[in-house]
Amino acid sequence: REQSVVPVARLAGVTREQFLRDVYPRRRPVVLKGMELGTCTTKWTVDYLSQAEGSKEVKIHVSAVPHMDFLSKNFVYRTLPFDVFVQRAAEVKHKEYFISEDEKYYLRSVGEDARKDIADIRKQFPILAEDVQIPEYFEKEQFFSSVFRISSAGLQLWTHYDVMDNFLIQVTGKKRVVLYSPRDAPYLYLSGTKSEVLDVDNPDLEKYPLFVKAKRYQCFLEAGDVLFIPALWFHNVISEEFGVALNVFWKHLPPESYDKSDTYGNKDPTAASRAIQILDRALKTLEELPEEYRDFYARRMVLRIQEKAYRNDYG
Repeated sequence: REQSVVPVARLAGVTREQFLRDVYPRRRPVVLKGMELGTCTTKWTVDYLSQAEGSKEVKIHVSAVPHMDFLSKNFVYRTLPFDVFVQRAAEVKHKEYFISEDEKYYLRSVGEDARKDIADIRKQFPILAEDVQIPEYFEKEQFFSSVFRISSAGLQLWTHYDVMDNFLIQVTGKKRVVLYSPRDAPYLYLSGTKSEVLDVDNPDLEKYPLFVKAKRYQCFLEAGDVLFIPALWFHNVISEEFGVALNVFWKHLPPESYDKSDTYGNKDPTAASRAIQILDRALKTLEELPEEYRDFYARRMVLRIQEKAYRNDYG
């Protein structure tokens, strides 16, 4: 029993107009090739990165194992000077380390105050930002954040969804990205925005038997590739080499739809949060009934939700 694998479409030379007319309305992931990204794809060597931003301190994830798990927190947060971090992240074995000589490193840039400020490469890494030309395939007022990322070779990020559309710009190195449609959420064993299935290649099917029903979309990104990830699409990313990337998030919905305290772009829209709270109260109310009644009315509620809210035209 294996998941079917669907390759993500790859398109070259897509203009802003073509993207907005032909690609964006379909709400499917697509790899955009040959985009003008500036000098970053050639300039951002390990030595250049180290020198450009110097010894400013950065907070990083350090993991003893390749699969990082946000639910069990199998990593630690540490602080290093940026130049030291870059050199270490590029190594396979470390002379200096926190946990083990083959530990993995991951930087996900945050704002000055991570609880209040949004990541923006122009503010956190202004020198490097000058080398980047972000594809502005959205209106300026829709822009939410630009998240600078650096990963050790072999590091794998947990499967999760974001509530905003984004471009994953692979500046250097190679990545494999596995994606799942929002429609396959029932098979992904969710805890909040994250899937409990850590190893998507060798899942524990005794623990997660429905996972095989999820249709797996997959692509490989090389330096200069840009992956469009529509909001709500689940994604799991493995860095096949040491690499540098930039995520650009923008608001697909009207601004008032989003939680104003959201600095990471992963809090559910306010209407969805309210609906989930109402559902939790409804389920609590059902507990007043005996089990067979509770079962019957819960099934009726599910049917009601399917009838009223499910789409029939989902591809």
